[in-house]
Amino acid sequence: MKLTDLEVIITGNPPPGFGGRYFLFVKVQTDTGLVGWGECYAAAVGPEAMRAVIEDVFARHMEGENPENIELMFRRVYSSGFTQRPDPTVIGAFSGLEIACWDILGKDRNRPIHALIGGRVQDRLRAYTYLLPEPQEDAATFYGSADRAAEVAAARVAEGFTAVKFDPAGPYTIMGGHQPTMEDLARAEAFCTKIRAAVGDRADLLFGTHGQFTPAGALRMAQVIAGSRPLWFEEPVPPDDPAAMAQVAAASPVPIATGERLCTIAEFAPLLAARAASILQPALGRLGGIWEGRKLGVLAQAAGAQIAPHLYAGPIEWAANLQLAAALPNFLIAETIGRGDGFHAELLSAPIAFEEGFLRVPEGPGLGVELNEAVARAHPYTGTQLHLEMQGEAHTPAAPPFAGG
Repeated sequence: MKLTDLEVIITGNPPPGFGGRYFLFVKVQTDTGLVGWGECYAAAVGPEAMRAVIEDVFARHMEGENPENIELMFRRVYSSGFTQRPDPTVIGAFSGLEIACWDILGKDRNRPIHALIGGRVQDRLRAYTYLLPEPQEDAATFYGSADRAAEVAAARVAEGFTAVKFDPAGPYTIMGGHQPTMEDLARAEAFCTKIRAAVGDRADLLFGTHGQFTPAGALRMAQVIAGSRPLWFEEPVPPDDPAAMAQVAAASPVPIATGERLCTIAEFAPLLAARAASILQPALGRLGGIWEGRKLGVLAQAAGAQIAPHLYAGPIEWAANLQLAAALPNFLIAETIGRGDGFHAELLSAPIAFEEGFLRVPEGPGLGVELNEAVARAHPYTGTQLHLEMQGEAHTPAAPPFAGG
């Protein structure tokens, strides 16, 4: 069996747009007629440029190869251009293609992917969601309101969720880490206090940030939110500084989680070695794919860390997350976009089962899901912005909070 053909489908995410502005799906075919689906996460270049990168990676390193030879193809891509280091664009392209290879292998053997990477140790998977506004609700007002966050948190817990995530600590800026303002600290404390009061002990609070703070600023924030007993403090400092993350982890009263922006185990290994995070959040559409995720699970297990797969993308990466999670003894919790309904459900031929805060692992061959091509093709992306972006201005006290990945 050999990989023969590739098509990239760029699907615009219609309002309310939860999960990003667009999804990058890849359709890979073999000379035996099998089709595998994959998804790339949050490219750092525009979608048409990313299409070209995906096509180049496939033609240069994968076309004509047996899809079983995933480690060989990964080594080719990792070393492309005499690099042998993580490149988020090139590895991101490979990630989607790698997921498609596993989908093909599962279909060829009529087995779900988790059966091919060690077998299932999780019967159902605990899930969490961001606290999201109603479709017609003003997003800026919602994300700034601790009262609305508490109301929605109570509603999600009533649906069965045992954890909810929110990120009220201020905007994400290209300027890197900063000190939180007193307004940031007060807002964060209000969100944590009111959400904890609304859900009681029925749910964990997941405090999301995305590299916003200096180490000193992160520790000020950790002290403020600790009283509400969050399960984690997510990516408190920029992801390019493992030493700073370790400094925060050593003094924070709240466990540190990180990983959605990291690429391959080469970028996670220093964090584990420094005990800089106890919860890892790989995005399989950027990390390097499912096999790299399985390697990360082993490294994390040896270091006493747990895996909480990240999702701010479409349903193909979501399905890949679930297949990996099913095989991990150190799986903690999986991110979802709400209950996986709305446009995410429309993009699948059959939905992933959500049962009172838990997800059933798809049992069909491969990913266990099929992309609804008609729906994916009916929503082409016509914008110019990236899947996710950061604001260009330096952080100011008046800047509104923002909910992202």
